[in-house]
Amino acid sequence: MSVLICGSLAFDTITTFPGRFAQQILPEQVHILNVSFLVPSMRKEFGGCAGNIAYSLKQLGGEPLIMAALGKDGALYRTHLEHLGISQRHVLTVDDDYTAQAIIITDQDNNQITAFHPGAMGQAHRLTIEADPDIDMAIVAPDGRDAMIQHAEQLQAAGIPFVFDPGQGLPMFDGTELSRFVSQATWVAVNDYEGKMLADRTGQSLVEISKAPHLKGLIETLGADGCHVYIQGEKTHVPGVQAAAVVDPTGCGDAFRGGLLYGLSKGWDLVKAVQLGNRMGALKIAVAGPQNYTLDGSVLVL
Repeated sequence: MSVLICGSLAFDTITTFPGRFAQQILPEQVHILNVSFLVPSMRKEFGGCAGNIAYSLKQLGGEPLIMAALGKDGALYRTHLEHLGISQRHVLTVDDDYTAQAIIITDQDNNQITAFHPGAMGQAHRLTIEADPDIDMAIVAPDGRDAMIQHAEQLQAAGIPFVFDPGQGLPMFDGTELSRFVSQATWVAVNDYEGKMLADRTGQSLVEISKAPHLKGLIETLGADGCHVYIQGEKTHVPGVQAAAVVDPTGCGDAFRGGLLYGLSKGWDLVKAVQLGNRMGALKIAVAGPQNYTLDGSVLVL
């Protein structure tokens, strides 16, 4: 069975700043902010939430099915997906725009500043979801605003359980819209910053949100500290996994979500699926780039 992954495909330009942002940005001068970061190293990588999640899930032996848009420069990404053995039947090419681009600066504390050009991602709403017996479950990850709204509605209408994962797209939505997403989803996944914003905008705490009768769980990721899992108002802490090295945080959250989806698609309980997600995040952070890590079968021994 396949897991439908609705989200972005993007090219990432990843740079490293060998200092600390906090030492370069003066809080009392942010009204006239004008900074430049010297970044001695630069890499270009395949990225985007949908691509990164699909890579993680495929590494685990799952069957990801990407629903996303590429631009006129997307042939290289299609070749990459073909090499990985990931289906492209729901990948749209937009001939009059570029593939989404992320330009990322990471400092020595693993803080990140990202500039993101959506490009073809803004046309992802042209892709539609219908009931499909081959699709076991799905995720609505950061994507074009219209695509996220429509795909959540279509998944609910098709009776396909899904994870609502707003990520960097969360600020695009007000409290009413976010509450509607939650009412449609089967699970919700946010990091601690996004969780605070979700609570502020909906007027409900994460504990209160998790009590919705239809919701099977809410996951709040905490980076190296692991996760909080909320199930019908009950909060469980799942400890983090010590990484072999801390090299590059880009795509760690997506690697986590690949593990989460694999576990859920296998019928695991939510805490066990989150434990696998934590392992995947720790494996990814030890490798530069969001789609360059590999794993062996031991990762599945929990």
